[in-house]
Order: sequence, then C-alpha cells, then structure tokens
Amino acid sequence: MRVPRNLFRYPDPVNENAARLIAAGVVALAVGYLITESRVVLGILAFGFVARVLTGPTLSPLAQIVNRLLVPRFSIPVKLVPGPPKRFAQGIGAVLSVGAVAAHLAGFDPMAAVLVAAVGVAATLESVFGFCIGCWIFARLMAVGLVPASVCEKCNDLSLAGGRDQRRTSRTQGS
Repeated sequence: MRVPRNLFRYPDPVNENAARLIAAGVVALAVGYLITESRVVLGILAFGFVARVLTGPTLSPLAQIVNRLLVPRFSIPVKLVPGPPKRFAQGIGAVLSVGAVAAHLAGFDPMAAVLVAAVGVAATLESVFGFCIGCWIFARLMAVGLVPASVCEKCNDLSLAGGRDQRRTSRTQGS
C-alpha cells in the first residue's frame, strides 16, 4: 500500500474561520458526550483530533464537512493564520480526548467527563471568541525559547501574521 506523499502534511497557513467552525463541531461533540456518555461520540471526538494533528483536514470528517460543504456553501471568508500553533492546539485536544477515551474505558467516567469538558471549554473559546488556548500556549512556549523560532517564522513576524504591526505599517504607508 502506497501512502500519498502529502498525507501527513499540516496546512500552513490555516483558514481561521474554518478552524472556528471545526471548533463549533467539537463543542457539539463534547456536549453530546457529556449528555450521553456515548463511547461512539467520544471515539469520534478523539479520532477527529488525532486525524487533524496527523493530516490536517485530510482525514478528519468534521474538517471535511466544514471545508468542503460549509465554507463554500455559505461563502465563509478566508482569514489566514499560521498553521503550527493550530496544529499544537489540535495536539492538546488529541491528548485530552484520547485521555478521556482511556479514562472512559477504564471506568473512570468522571475523569473522562472532566477531560471532555476541558476540550469543550477550549473549543467554545475558539469558536465563539476566536481565542485559541493552544495557540496562546504555543506563543508563550516560543517566547521562552521552548519552541524554536524556526518552527513558525510567521509567528515571529507579526507583519506576516496579520498582527498589529501590519496595521500600523498600512496606516503609515497611506493605505
């Protein structure tokens, strides 16, 4: 079996608005699990995070629905942000959701619920307010040197990432 060369490539940049819609789907799955304690819902939640960490949207059913159906159908604008912080955030979600699966299977349902609730809170912040906790942590890790600058050059240059410096530059250039 031959694996496509780009299968395990995470997109960079990422459409922030699509990421927020995916986060809304994660909220729905998290709430669904907290209400039903369904292994199937929990499995879908965990699979989605692992798939997005490994392949970006390629193998994630939720990301495929958002990117192939919702974004084009509703003409969702593209707002590009660096990919590495988003991948890091998906990694945190993967760790928490896989931990929730392990806790659930081991009979520690309250622990599974706490982990899924944490995922739900983070996804709510992302989807409703556009605040990515994982991206914020990634930036702090870069600031203290635990994540090398080479991992995300765009994260270091606010003008490339659409930050405040770019707006100031635009004003000073008369745009």
